[in-house]
Amino acid sequence: MPILIDGLKNLEYRGYDSSGVVILDKNGASITRSVGRVQNLEARLEDGGVELNGVIGIAHTRWATHGKVSEENAHPHRDCRGQIFVVHNGIIENYKELKTELAKEGHQFFSETDTEVLAHLIEKHYKPEDGVTLFVAVRSALREIRGTYGIAVVSSLEPSKIIAARNSSPLILGIGATGNIVASDASAIVHQTKDVVYLKDEEIVELTADNFKIETLGSAITTRAPERLEWDAETIKKGGHEHFMHKEIFEIPETIKNSTRGRMIIDDGMAKLGGIESIKEKLLGIERLKLIACGTASYAARVGEYMLEEYAGIPT
Repeated sequence: MPILIDGLKNLEYRGYDSSGVVILDKNGASITRSVGRVQNLEARLEDGGVELNGVIGIAHTRWATHGKVSEENAHPHRDCRGQIFVVHNGIIENYKELKTELAKEGHQFFSETDTEVLAHLIEKHYKPEDGVTLFVAVRSALREIRGTYGIAVVSSLEPSKIIAARNSSPLILGIGATGNIVASDASAIVHQTKDVVYLKDEEIVELTADNFKIETLGSAITTRAPERLEWDAETIKKGGHEHFMHKEIFEIPETIKNSTRGRMIIDDGMAKLGGIESIKEKLLGIERLKLIACGTASYAARVGEYMLEEYAGIPT
């Protein structure tokens, strides 16, 4: 637990609206989620007197995209039986079709998120009694997914491993002397180890305390030696830049790329805005828009004013 909380705190500078953690131990799985800052999650753990003594777990901080800010929508998400837990960065484009299909098969959903669909899809493929491992089930589920993801998955039925995978959303493995770790950013793991392996798109990894194996979604085995990070935690947060303002300026091209990833339908010249699909009919009835902003956001609003009036024909 201290390692997971430390990792979340090292990512606080990115911003988020909720957080959560699940720990596996001999008694099964203990999951705790909270709205707001990581300190709210810590308080919830302390107030609940939760004894979290496991040596394996996953944690996450979230910006709401699908569904409102709530504990139900915070990660980790679980399957129907409460045996499989998932954290996820990215957007699953075909989650509505998958959710409809899974609901027909009897799956009950607890949140409004696209991520929860992945937990249920893994459950559908997971057949440990037939020799289908969590690793195989996650890979099978990802073959049905369209979109972007950086995920970590655990199961109380295989409580000694984490399955992680990425597609257009960063993931990094930390290889340590007393255990291994996976995160979306080096700043979350540098306190534990500086020996790292960067996952590539459409790769999936099975991580245990003393080993890891990487394969592609096409089942090809991949070998990669760890690299050595030469930076400390503060330097990693700054990405080698002299200060954060300098870093933010030079990150703009990557930021733009990340913000549009999974949201552009290139062939149609259209954008996919998953967060507003559920209120599409209401939006079509809008007669006037007001954009309220300050600072640099006000400049973006000025541009938006012209674009909305030109393309949507709505007084703005």
